[in-house]
Amino acid sequence: MEVKVLKNSCYSIERRLCLRLFLFLALYAIIGFAVLLLSNYVLEVFPSSVCTWISQRLDVLFALYLIIGFSGVFYFYWKKPWGYLNEVMNATEIVYEQNDHTIELSEPLRAVENQMNQIKMSVLLSQQAAKEAENKKNEMVMYLAHDIRTPLTTVIGYLSLLNEATDMPVDQKAKYISIALDKSERLESLINELFEITRYHTNTVQIKKQSVDLYALLSQVIDDFYPTLSAKGNTTEISMEDDLTVIGDPEKLARVFNNLLRNAASYCYANTEISISAKKKGNYAVVIFQNCGPTISEDQLNTIFNKFNRLDAARTSDTGGAGLGLSIAKEVVNLHGGEIIAQSQNEKVIFTVTIPLSN
Repeated sequence: MEVKVLKNSCYSIERRLCLRLFLFLALYAIIGFAVLLLSNYVLEVFPSSVCTWISQRLDVLFALYLIIGFSGVFYFYWKKPWGYLNEVMNATEIVYEQNDHTIELSEPLRAVENQMNQIKMSVLLSQQAAKEAENKKNEMVMYLAHDIRTPLTTVIGYLSLLNEATDMPVDQKAKYISIALDKSERLESLINELFEITRYHTNTVQIKKQSVDLYALLSQVIDDFYPTLSAKGNTTEISMEDDLTVIGDPEKLARVFNNLLRNAASYCYANTEISISAKKKGNYAVVIFQNCGPTISEDQLNTIFNKFNRLDAARTSDTGGAGLGLSIAKEVVNLHGGEIIAQSQNEKVIFTVTIPLSN
């Protein structure tokens, strides 16, 4: 689109230059002809040998006037496009400069100037977004790498105690083994987060669509999270219309609902219920996850699906991940031709997923 606009601008400049050239030439010729007529009149009014000599050569002088004038005008307008080209060439160097300097061109190039400034702004915004994403990724990797040391140190410490104290009481030994196992599982989770970052950047998500029983899929996801939910005293309540079958990749959709339920389990209040409902709406199935938890501000909702985005509370929590779950969920839902949105008010957090139904 921008290239087309630039081409149209070039055509407009060409037409304006041609019009100016023809008008200037016509005006120059008219002025010369008027001077010729005036000169003839003056020479007739004041007859003399000099005036007669000049009068006999007026046609030659007028021809020289036209030749010299036209040559000058043509040369001037022949140089104009080259001057404009040099301006545009110099401006292209400014487009990719990482500063707020605007491009300024001659008056006939105003349309080109505006387009080039818009391109520069787009480039700056893209570079800024890429830099912010890279900074977030680096920050998250550093955070996870640092956090890995804590459970690793604990595991090594308790295993060392078990190795050194061979006569340790059975109860105490069981306690140390339990702690070491718990920290090992936490360590595994953090390492998986690091692999998640790598996979997210190197792989393109591909889906293989088929008919999927939505109730069976959601029930399986809930069963997988039963131990996690029970630990905080949370329960799930599922409410669905009958015969909800969607078209999609069951593995990828399970990943979406897994991420949403993990998010709900991580940030909901203890001893509260997580509600999951699904219903038909036109040619789509609408799945809603709702949990009781701290209200998410509007600013945070606007960026909640961004890569490496994490709520502030997640950074001090053992449940905090790399901030990829919701971003991946949105990508998968979009690939299915659906939509996912987040809402929050009155200590309620709601995620709504829309997926096409199977025909």
